[in-house]
Amino acid sequence: MDFAEAIRTCFTKYVDFNGRAKRPEFWWWALFVFLASLVAQWLGNLPSMLVSLGTLLPSIAVGARRLHDIDKSGWWQLVGLIPFIGWIIMIWWCVQDSKEPNRFGS
Repeated sequence: MDFAEAIRTCFTKYVDFNGRAKRPEFWWWALFVFLASLVAQWLGNLPSMLVSLGTLLPSIAVGARRLHDIDKSGWWQLVGLIPFIGWIIMIWWCVQDSKEPNRFGS
């Protein structure tokens, strides 16, 4: 999956919390959100807020699908709310290889 395909997939499945997302989809999306946020912040507060709101649900959805890919519930994203330790745990989970097959499909 390339950059454009990952962005298209994430916006197409912006509220789809079912299924799985492979590592490239998740990390290309993370790069897109980071770059879009940088540009929007440079433009001002209103564009920054609009980018944040526009990417919130797709980010949560792709995070849930990424956790499904390693056979964890999407609710485990809440661990990321814990400063530092939660972020490290989430990064560790998101770099893990897929678990085939698992309860979330193939």
